[in-house]
Amino acid sequence: MSVDGNWNIVVSSPMGDQPTTLSLKNDGGTLTGEQGAQGQSSAISNGKIDGDTVTWANSITQPFPMTLEFTGTLAGDTLNGNVKAGSFGSFPFKGSRA
Repeated sequence: MSVDGNWNIVVSSPMGDQPTTLSLKNDGGTLTGEQGAQGQSSAISNGKIDGDTVTWANSITQPFPMTLEFTGTLAGDTLNGNVKAGSFGSFPFKGSRA
C-alpha cells in the first residue's frame, strides 16, 4: 500500500473541523510533501513511514504559530490518527485519498 499522492485531511479541533490538503511522496521510508490550509501551504518536516504508521510535522502561523505533529495509520485509501498541537493537546484527524 502506497502513501504517495494527495490526501484530504480533516482535523477535529475545539475550533471545529479544520480541513487541510496533504501531498506525500515516499522515498525509502522518508516522506516529503506539502500541507495546506486556509490559503497557505508549507513543506512538511520529519516525514516517515514505518509499515502502516505515518508521521510528519507541519509548522503553521494561523490561528497561532505552532508545529503540528501528526501520527496516523494508513489503511488503503484512508489515513486516520491524531495530531499534537503544542500546548493545546491532541486532536483526532481523518484522511481520505483525494
